[in-house]
Amino acid sequence: MALSKDFLWGGATAANQLEGGYNLDGKGLSTADVICAGNLQTKRQITYHNADGTRGSQEIMPYHDLPDGATCDCFDDYYYPSHDGIDFYHHYKEDIKLLAKMGFKCFRMSINWSRIFPNGDDDNPNEAGLKFYDDIFDELKKYHIEPMVTICHYENPVNLANKYGGWINEKVIDFYLKYCKTIFTRYKGKVKYWITFNEINIMNVVPFYSGALLKADQQSCATAVFNQFIASAKAVKLAHQIDPNNKVGMMIAHGAIYGETCNPDDQVLAMLKERDRKFFSDVMARGYYPAYKLKEYQREGITIDLTEENKQILKQGCIDFIGFSYYDSMTVSATASGSISNVISSTVKNPYLQMSAWGKEIDSQGLRIVLNDLYDRYQKPLFIVENGLGAQDELINNTVEDDYRIDYLRKHIIEMKKAVEEDGVELLGYLVWGCIDLVSAVTGEMKKRYGFIYVDRDNYGNGSLKRFCKKSFKWYQQVIASNGEIL
Repeated sequence: MALSKDFLWGGATAANQLEGGYNLDGKGLSTADVICAGNLQTKRQITYHNADGTRGSQEIMPYHDLPDGATCDCFDDYYYPSHDGIDFYHHYKEDIKLLAKMGFKCFRMSINWSRIFPNGDDDNPNEAGLKFYDDIFDELKKYHIEPMVTICHYENPVNLANKYGGWINEKVIDFYLKYCKTIFTRYKGKVKYWITFNEINIMNVVPFYSGALLKADQQSCATAVFNQFIASAKAVKLAHQIDPNNKVGMMIAHGAIYGETCNPDDQVLAMLKERDRKFFSDVMARGYYPAYKLKEYQREGITIDLTEENKQILKQGCIDFIGFSYYDSMTVSATASGSISNVISSTVKNPYLQMSAWGKEIDSQGLRIVLNDLYDRYQKPLFIVENGLGAQDELINNTVEDDYRIDYLRKHIIEMKKAVEEDGVELLGYLVWGCIDLVSAVTGEMKKRYGFIYVDRDNYGNGSLKRFCKKSFKWYQQVIASNGEIL
């Protein structure tokens, strides 16, 4: 079974990493707008006002605990990369034209919630924000590019954090659904593919990204995730009611997980780590909380509002497809962690894999393993919505000789095709992250580049913003034109 002639080749982005225009045309502050830049040594910081008016900042990961009465805000003497991004807000026509030149069939983007509802709890949407995305969808349609929209991608209106505490508050579910109803209705016929939450399983890693939480611990993260599950299930049902052609997916950060040895302790640890990730897809694809998670909550003293009514909501709101990001794999060792129950400090280097310049293990075969694993488990269509290689590209003579990126993508596409053609996995498409250079979510830097298109901008917001096609641009153009036959 070869790739379908309708296979959706393309690329993926996020509003807070490329859009800019953070305070233009009625847009409100988002949580991404109050996170300043960092680097691999200095973690990104949430900035805020204390109740007495003094200022503070705190690292975003893993857990944080802002002072009582703190309100997130941004300040002139900090650099916030989301404020300008790569100025897609003013360059979208130029950028979409380049994507079309590559032959894109699909472009994954996110809608910035605070561009539609500036405070999240507004009575009426911001028309200027709605029109901006109308214009983008019209531009994509001109080139026959299918949009895939992530409804909530690592940003929420900051007012929902300051006023309600973020997704720990069930009131946010209704604000989210109002936002969903607005965009489902407005873009009916323009957008078919939707993702409710980006990498929803990151809540326990970066809870401010995912949940807009001012205080984050195990209980608050579990509550926030539960509220997002309910919101997603209701959004699926709403999307289908507004337009039966809508396809609504979920999205997790995923990767193959190996036990270091054939020692059963290593294999148990790998199983536990797998369940840690798949819990999210288990709930959203199957429609119920698995027994292993309920047992874990019981041991940890964590409670959730799993009423019979909420059980029915989850059951009736299963997603249509499973989207996931794939960058690398993980190897775990019970010996390294000291306990088969410790899935946090258990990772070890895999001697069979090469490392990227950013310390990620490159494992193309792991993609085939993940595709088979997810399809065997759920029997639902899959979509690779992020895959790519971050590197420090060097612009020479107006191009980048990024053979390392071509090699990475080629090997992953080969394994992807094996999963479809040899194993029978149902796969809707393949999207390269970020198809144009954009701000790194992890560090807020520009020097970690993924794109086929180089953007002249540095870590501090300097540069002409001119776009230059890399060597990989023509390579991917050829891949798409041949439907993956010429690699």
